Amino acid sequence: MPSPTRWLIGCLVLLLTGCSPTPSQQTATDASPVPPAPVATPMTADQLAGQRVVYSYQGLTPPEPLLTAIRSGRAAGVIFFGPNTADPEQFRQAVAELRQAQQQSPVHHPLLLMTDQEGGLVRRLPGAPELSARAIGTGPDPVAAAGLAGHDAGENLVAAGLNVNLAPVLDVYQQPGNFIDQSERSFSQDPAVVSAVGRAFVTGQQQTGVAATAKHFPGLGTAPAGANTDEGPVTLTASREQLATVDETPYPAVIEAGVDLVMLSWAVYPALDPARPAGLSATVVGGELRGRLGFQGVTITDALEAGALHDYGDAGARAVTAASAGMDLLLCSAQDPEQGADATTALADALTTGRLDRTAFTAAVDRITALRGRLH
Repeated sequence: MPSPTRWLIGCLVLLLTGCSPTPSQQTATDASPVPPAPVATPMTADQLAGQRVVYSYQGLTPPEPLLTAIRSGRAAGVIFFGPNTADPEQFRQAVAELRQAQQQSPVHHPLLLMTDQEGGLVRRLPGAPELSARAIGTGPDPVAAAGLAGHDAGENLVAAGLNVNLAPVLDVYQQPGNFIDQSERSFSQDPAVVSAVGRAFVTGQQQTGVAATAKHFPGLGTAPAGANTDEGPVTLTASREQLATVDETPYPAVIEAGVDLVMLSWAVYPALDPARPAGLSATVVGGELRGRLGFQGVTITDALEAGALHDYGDAGARAVTAASAGMDLLLCSAQDPEQGADATTALADALTTGRLDRTAFTAAVDRITALRGRLH
């Protein structure tokens, strides 16, 4: 080892010449090795499948099977309904418990914690937005009101610990009192108004850090009163021109605004695909939404237990059919964690056996992971 005096002289020379000490001139502390970066453990097929499944549960307390699924990395998120949120203090505790379970998971991304906070009659949390879509769309300044409603909805969800809102509804209602208008869920009969206010709602909400969901593509605006896909099959005979120039018109505006998710309808649209509901149709998901309109974000199904899917088997079969059509997130909202578990198992089996293409499957997981990575 060089003497202290010679070492100091050497450092002065090196300082004057602009050089750095060689490893032999460094102290033992300077030369200590840099620890290697941690290597991510590849996900199992079951965990990959779980990244595409949104669970639900009954009552005020998350059940142990749901917490186990989250801890083991087999869940992407949870959707909440009125019975889950009835007691605000218990709901806060439930959200904290779910988030704590996620912290124990090998998948290090925030859970997607979501609800339907559209406004008016459709709200799972008390408070904003209190105005219905119809009240916003018919007000003196619809765009400003929609921006405020979106912002306030986002703030409300953030305060509750949630990060995804299944809103806004972009359906352009055709007849007063029809399915989507009877509960005041449509902003307007005018697609230009729906485009402008839908964009304002999305922008206002996503500025709060809460992801917005445009729904129900390609549109339920022509559904007559009583035509509810939750209860049974619905066929909407709108022409391709009607769909392109009216029903789908609001979507380019919100896609340009960066909407995070789009939910597809369970209605059948013969002008696009006479054989399958929109959310089970590769023609509608891949050809229309992603192809013609260029949406690159996350697609999400409506409720997998919907009566419109009566002929498509159980939750697992429906999840696989939706995934093969190009749907990213599968919404198991029967308030039974077993439904989510069945969907996860079926997706994992379809991936392992090659019934679902691994490249497309991974791309869906990547889109969901990117979304989760932007949220809290």
